[in-house]
This record gives sequence, structure tokens and C-alpha cells, in this order.
Amino acid sequence: MHEPEKERITHMPDDLFERGMAVRKAVLGDEHVARAQANTTAFDADFQRFITEVAWGRVWTRPGLDQRTRHLITLAMLAALGKHDELAMHVAATVRTGVTEDELREVFLQVAIYAGMPSANAAFALAKRVLAGSVPGSVPGSGPGSGPGSGCRSLDGDAET
Repeated sequence: MHEPEKERITHMPDDLFERGMAVRKAVLGDEHVARAQANTTAFDADFQRFITEVAWGRVWTRPGLDQRTRHLITLAMLAALGKHDELAMHVAATVRTGVTEDELREVFLQVAIYAGMPSANAAFALAKRVLAGSVPGSVPGSGPGSGPGSGCRSLDGDAET
């Protein structure tokens, strides 16, 4: 391997981190990401960096799908898996990715068929609370069809991704 290639690889993690932070902020909002960084401790610092580099910096930046499509898939998977803390955060983030309430409803109907009625029922109930602003940290109108700048933190408050 010649030197320029070696240098590029050496600097890749910081580049991944920066790209990841940019996407993370674009999807979840500056305020949410700032809160997550402020809540980072020595215990979870490596995990937070891992999430930023791998999930946000490698996967969310791949060219095969646009950000909105990735977000629809993420919403479906979180609902199907019953990951309610993350689902609440991502429902609130739909305002920044262009996902509409109609699309969110269709995603959860798809979840009902392929992952089961209880998963979809829980997702619909949680999304209604987030969109109404009654989930801790959420803001009324922070979901589909509302203005920028609103956001929601994870329900547990400390495990924000």
C-alpha cells in the first residue's frame, strides 16, 4: 500500500465520526444530539462514538437509499422489535426527514401484517402520544407535518442515540 492510501485510512474514523454527527443532527436535531453528548459519560463514551461512526457515519450515509427511505425502514424495524424508546425519538424526528403521518400510518400497518398486531398497536399508541407532545421530552407538533426544530429525547433520558 502506498502512503496516500495509508493516510486516508488512518483518518477515516474521524471522517466517519464527523459524517455521522452531521447525519445524526440532520435526522434527530441539533438539540437532541447536544443533549445526548452532554449525557455521555466515560461508561458509554465508546458506545456513543460507535453509534455515530457505524450507524450514522457508515450506514445512514450509504448511497443506495435516501435519508427518508432509511427513516421509514428504521421506523418499521423499531416498531416491529418493540424498541419504544428509540421509536419515540424517531417518530419525533420525522419532521426532519419528510416522513408524513400518512406514511407513518402505512408503515405501522405493514408492521401489523409482518410483525404482529401487538407491535403495530403499541407503535400507533406511542406515535399518537409523541405527536400530541405527551411523551416526556417531546414537543406538541414535533412529528410529521410540523415545523423544524422540535424533537424528542429517548424515554430513558440517558441512552440517547
